[in-house]
Amino acid sequence: EFILLGLSDTRELQVLFFTFFFLAYAMVLLGNLLIIVTVRTDPKLSSPMYFLLCNLSFLDICCTSVTSPRMLVDLLSQRKAIAFEDCIAQLFFLHFVGASEMFLLTVMAYDRYAAICKPLHYTAIMSRQVCWVLVSACWAGGFLHSIVQTLLTIQLPFCGPNTIDNYFCDVPPVIRLACTDIYVTEWLMASNSGLISLVCFLVLVTSYTFILVTIRVRFTEGHWKALSTCASHVMVVTLFFVPCIFIYLRPFSAFPSDKHICVIYTVFSPVMNPLIYTLRNNEVKAPMQKLWKRCR
Repeated sequence: EFILLGLSDTRELQVLFFTFFFLAYAMVLLGNLLIIVTVRTDPKLSSPMYFLLCNLSFLDICCTSVTSPRMLVDLLSQRKAIAFEDCIAQLFFLHFVGASEMFLLTVMAYDRYAAICKPLHYTAIMSRQVCWVLVSACWAGGFLHSIVQTLLTIQLPFCGPNTIDNYFCDVPPVIRLACTDIYVTEWLMASNSGLISLVCFLVLVTSYTFILVTIRVRFTEGHWKALSTCASHVMVVTLFFVPCIFIYLRPFSAFPSDKHICVIYTVFSPVMNPLIYTLRNNEVKAPMQKLWKRCR
């Protein structure tokens, strides 16, 4: 088994963290479930953008559910132990869902590029069949990435220290405990996770560059509305990708644990998604209000 050190060993801080992260987890569940129900029940929200948003909300729920429940339990526990099998399972699902979300955010950027830069061909480019293929490819890519990370981890021998300086099992802190030279393994993992994060981020930046160039030429109200949507997307992308690139695109053993940075993409990013996509989007807020009135 492994021992998770968590975010703090001070009892008062643990209670404070529990309250904060419990509220954050509740917001993630309620906010993203509300988006899913609203998109699924309102026929006006049938465009590819909202189909992808619905999938993003589901991935956010899965991503935060991999780490938050365990973290909340450990914050109230004296001994934060996790079995080796449970640790590997958490690592697998975290990278599975996390990589799938990276690919999906890239697809959402491509969707905005097609809608703004090629509006006449948008319905053909982003048909419902194409959307399903792209979403399926995101899940398949996430699965393949996670399988590679997991296989590289479980083949390592663990026979010495068992203390993980984090609040969940992730590749960098786990492989540091291996009783062997991990130089080759950590570079293979960094080239996998790190390059995926970096390449997806560069594709996103390229998409937004084309969008900004297009909007600079066409000053119409519709394009400025689309730009507002892209600005919200950029906020989510920044919260999610920058910490991942910082953590995974480097040799793990040469740097200390970054558990406080991990909070950004495991907790804050899933919390921000429903706020950004609802409070800044009247097309979603209006159906939500109707849904709320029907439920009262």
